[in-house]
Amino acid sequence: MKNFLKKPFAWAIVWGIVLTSASIFILLKAFVLPAPEQVAAETKNTSTAGSSQSSSAKSAEVKSTADSYESADLKIKITEKTVDNTKVYIADIQTTSANALKSAFAQNTYGRNLKEKTSAMAAENSAVLAINGDYYGFRSTGFVVRNGKKYRDTASDDTEALVVDKNGDFSIIDESTSTAAALDDAEQVFSFGPALIKDGKVSVSEEEEVSQSMNSNPRTAIAQIGKNHYAIIVSEGRTEESQGLSLYQLAEVFESLGAQTAYNLDGGGSSTLYFNGKVLNQTVGGAGSSQEREVSDIIYFK
Repeated sequence: MKNFLKKPFAWAIVWGIVLTSASIFILLKAFVLPAPEQVAAETKNTSTAGSSQSSSAKSAEVKSTADSYESADLKIKITEKTVDNTKVYIADIQTTSANALKSAFAQNTYGRNLKEKTSAMAAENSAVLAINGDYYGFRSTGFVVRNGKKYRDTASDDTEALVVDKNGDFSIIDESTSTAAALDDAEQVFSFGPALIKDGKVSVSEEEEVSQSMNSNPRTAIAQIGKNHYAIIVSEGRTEESQGLSLYQLAEVFESLGAQTAYNLDGGGSSTLYFNGKVLNQTVGGAGSSQEREVSDIIYFK
């Protein structure tokens, strides 16, 4: 070994091995190795809406079918239709509570590369309806606030974030021009985008697309129609039966529903709609491109 190290090229080889090993470790840490992280800060959840509901109302009879759910606190209706050669699922959701919209992390932990299937997280949280979230764990930037706690306040450039306040109302902010203080009163903040509907009007162009995907894709998106009234769209794609939707096509469907604010979430292979104990859409993100993809987080109602 000593004789080898005395050769002129030896240290160059050793240094090359060190640099290669370091690069491999960095890539593994970023995209593969699970890494629970510390919270950036915390925000107290001061929302009290719905806390005065009587126990008798909560124990009222639940009416549930393959495409509907109704309790004293929550009403959901699932509609299936074809839009531009694509199967689309539309969930109309009405609640009595301002904080009925909730979120959950994979493995119940905030961190990089921690993943679970949407259906598994939904079952763990007794969700009636759940969709994949913004896959926050795939990125090191982008605002993250969940169920009143602020986990990440590092902005992602050129990203519009969806803010759900303690009254359950939606708004869109530009992360590059917003400060961490803007998140203090948020109940949820999701960072993916873009916004599809602003003030009741389509806010994307026919050519606009997110950098992570093609023009026609499976999609997951959420909107507010009115007070405690929401809509979720999950569209299929990348199959022989479904072409997939562009962002503009997706926005047009929301506009037809009367959405005031609509926001695009992680789509493609991540798109999953869970309702009443099962996944409704044809997923394309798992093994063999026909199963569920494991993701970082979900949005759910129960």
